[in-house]
Amino acid sequence: MLSPVATASSSANGTVLRCSSLQRYLGQGEGRVHVLKGVSFEAQRGQVYAIVGPSGCGKSTLLYLLGLLDQPDGGEIAINGQVMSNNDDAARTAARGANIGFVFQFHFLMLEFSALDNVMMPMRKLARLTPPEMTARANDLLSSVGLGDKTHRLGTQLSGGEQQRVAVARALANEPSIILADEPTGNLDVKNSTMVFDLLTRLAKDHRQAVVLVTHNPEIANRCDSVRPMRDGLFV
Repeated sequence: MLSPVATASSSANGTVLRCSSLQRYLGQGEGRVHVLKGVSFEAQRGQVYAIVGPSGCGKSTLLYLLGLLDQPDGGEIAINGQVMSNNDDAARTAARGANIGFVFQFHFLMLEFSALDNVMMPMRKLARLTPPEMTARANDLLSSVGLGDKTHRLGTQLSGGEQQRVAVARALANEPSIILADEPTGNLDVKNSTMVFDLLTRLAKDHRQAVVLVTHNPEIANRCDSVRPMRDGLFV
């Protein structure tokens, strides 16, 4: 059983992510594009949200803003009640490490390291646990995604589906209150897509984490608790 990581938000209930009237422009001069046009959104603990829409509608841009990887040109983002959108890089980086886990279409594992090391990397950066506690938690997480017997295999020795399951375990490493996923099954076959989605949502619901995912897969979207279609920089 996974041991909890103590965070300021561990006992929080209700809304863990909120954005209001987000504006984002990309490009310069005549090529400047209004990508997000006043987007507002809330995510609750234990719920899975799908953001869907055509390419170029602003889905991934929104996800990167919610993950504090970029700053909006207007509007506000709050994580566990704390406004983060206009904070400096150091504060946003600290909040991201403690509160947000990421799963992308491509796993972005360090392939020369073992599955165990990859899962431990976010924990080492946050430095809340002792080395033995990090090792124990990483082993527990890998067991929970069905890779308990492959903890010491290098990334190059894992299949695509296994690599993405390591990425899910890594996203959960610091027990964040929010999981953001950008096409997390887009690079997998049907069997592995279903497996990764099931693991991600089951583990997040077990630990009352909000999941916000961008997907083009209607079957995945329809299995989420809420579907938010986007078009031309707005929810519709």
